[in-house]
Amino acid sequence: MYAAIGIVVLLVMVFGGFALTGGALGPVMEAVPHEMMIIGGAAVGALIAGNSMHELKAIGRSFVKIFKGPRHSRQDHIDAIALTTKLMKLLRTEGPVALESHVENPADSELFAEYPNLLANEPLIALICDTLTLIVVSSGTLETHAVEDVMDNAMKTHFHELREPQHALQSLADALPALGIVAAVLGVVKTMGSIDQPPAVLGGMIGSALVGTFLGVLLAYGVVGPLAGRLKQIIDQDEQIFHAVKQVIIASLNGYPQPLVVESARSGLGHAFRPGLSELLDSLRGR
Repeated sequence: MYAAIGIVVLLVMVFGGFALTGGALGPVMEAVPHEMMIIGGAAVGALIAGNSMHELKAIGRSFVKIFKGPRHSRQDHIDAIALTTKLMKLLRTEGPVALESHVENPADSELFAEYPNLLANEPLIALICDTLTLIVVSSGTLETHAVEDVMDNAMKTHFHELREPQHALQSLADALPALGIVAAVLGVVKTMGSIDQPPAVLGGMIGSALVGTFLGVLLAYGVVGPLAGRLKQIIDQDEQIFHAVKQVIIASLNGYPQPLVVESARSGLGHAFRPGLSELLDSLRGR
């Protein structure tokens, strides 16, 4: 939502400011479609040339993410800590056999069914279930640091893939000023071919060519660059719930008491998603 509002404010301020200072919007608006065709077409072509179909689809989905915001709410972060804490408590009190059915078929688990929003996040559920399955089949012989290494590697791979669209958008933002210059140079070439025209006509043609440079810079630093930055923020926020789950599992394996387990996960969350410790403990007690 804020991304859309920001773009509207940007366009109103730039073009409105230009008009208020006496600039004529007519010639600019007349040149924009042709310059956008050159710049936008070159940008799309560069994206296609530099990415596979899988990455192109991910870039398309990333725009939905930019305008929707982070995937999980503050309550989802509380639920993730609560779910993982319950699973680790089940492992500790009733043993691996009691836990096995839950992690092998989370879709049929009564514990997981209490948290449908989390269950819809397949990578998160896979991280929980795969890690706990390793613990179950190893019968407690795994070193805690080995479990942590496995979880870190899984998260690193997952978020490396999620960040690919952000890197592509940032690369595009870096390239757009140069693509704007390409459009401007073509406009200058066109102008030089009409050098016998009156000064008023040549001035309009040069002005149209300069619109290409203007659009390239505006799109780079006013639209695509900020959107790439926003996407990075959202991915970083989406990553926090994975770290919270990891902290619960690792702290539990280290034998920490439950309040300390919960606090180790809670304290790693950003302020936008971090619940109070009392609130989190009350949630675990079912209040």
